[in-house]
Amino acid sequence: MSKFVFIYHAPMTPAEAAPPAPEDMAAVMDQWNAWAGKVGSGMVDFGTPLANGVRVSAGGATAPSQREVAGYSIIEADSLDAAVELAKVHPHLNMPGGCEIEVHEAQQIPGM
Repeated sequence: MSKFVFIYHAPMTPAEAAPPAPEDMAAVMDQWNAWAGKVGSGMVDFGTPLANGVRVSAGGATAPSQREVAGYSIIEADSLDAAVELAKVHPHLNMPGGCEIEVHEAQQIPGM
């Protein structure tokens, strides 16, 4: 099994969005939890919403992140294809505004 990082992109971060009604939030979380159930024991870190991304350059300069990263999850799957298939049925893709998911395979660090 390999680890995969799902990076959730959205036109705005959860902190920038209008707070949803409690029943709407519950419905969204039900969808996310159902997806997590599909991942099963492969769920390494369900993740959390993210906000206020800052890029730091080698010289120490900082600038706001260029892509709206709304959150992340870390899962284990048999292959990149299997991880991508899980991403294709993720409820994040149904959120308004053209949300996307990037799937990255975690690589081993030589000698570690």
